[in-house]
Amino acid sequence: MMEPAIRVDGQGADPVRGRVRIDWPKAVWNAGMLGGTVAALFLVSLSTVALFLGLTYFTLLIGHSVGMHRMMIHRTFRAPKWLARALIYIGTLVGVSGPSGIIRIHDTRDWAQREPQCHDFFAHRRSLARDLAWNLFCKFEFERPPRVAIEPEIADDPFYRMLDATWRLHQIPLAIALYWIGGWAFVLWGICARVFVSTAGHWTITYFCHNPGPGRWLVRDAGIQASNLPGLGLITYGECWHNNHHAFPESARIGIEPGQADPGWWVIAGLRRLGLAHDIGTPRQQDRREDLVERDHA
Repeated sequence: MMEPAIRVDGQGADPVRGRVRIDWPKAVWNAGMLGGTVAALFLVSLSTVALFLGLTYFTLLIGHSVGMHRMMIHRTFRAPKWLARALIYIGTLVGVSGPSGIIRIHDTRDWAQREPQCHDFFAHRRSLARDLAWNLFCKFEFERPPRVAIEPEIADDPFYRMLDATWRLHQIPLAIALYWIGGWAFVLWGICARVFVSTAGHWTITYFCHNPGPGRWLVRDAGIQASNLPGLGLITYGECWHNNHHAFPESARIGIEPGQADPGWWVIAGLRRLGLAHDIGTPRQQDRREDLVERDHA
């Protein structure tokens, strides 16, 4: 099993002091997708809804959960380079950021949450509406930021560097294909509505997973603990079992308890059977869990 990547150097950094400011490129991008989503509501049909649901589920499951989150960020499994690139490309099509951008967003938030205290921007302590607005349109400017160093395997790869520089543009070929198949209705539902709902839905799940709720594990000294969201495994690709994930980020399987549906893990297990996934991470052994406290109830 691979050792998890340590990318954030928080020495001298402060996870509390700073301010929330509008991130204009992100705000314009997400506002545009929101506008397209509103327009899509005037072009509703069975085919547009089916396209939206299928494409949204596919890109989030295969690209974000399996490719970007479990493989690229946490390195819970390895795949051949052609497959790894394909998974990360599909993750880029989700429309949040390129590979390095996703790593920086994720690892900075994860570092802040594991500190004894952090700003509300990372703690998700404000109302759902405020938190969602912050994460759709804003960024957090630290007074003393941590340093994030992305491993050369990602940072020096020409393909991933190209995705970092052009990630928004990759909606265009998909939009052309959708227009050819179903006209503007397919473009609005397959691009705008999908990207907006994927982005907003991701942050909504993040919000509820980092507010008090059920979970078996506490991470010692972490100011923000994670919760599981029972019953949502299928529609969140297994990402709703976030208490498990905070405890065992090295595990490719997030739904580790009986009855915890985890479609992302099902995909990885299928790739393993095909010989396309290896070095698959599992929850570390009992004698390496000194950073965890097991609660009396799950």
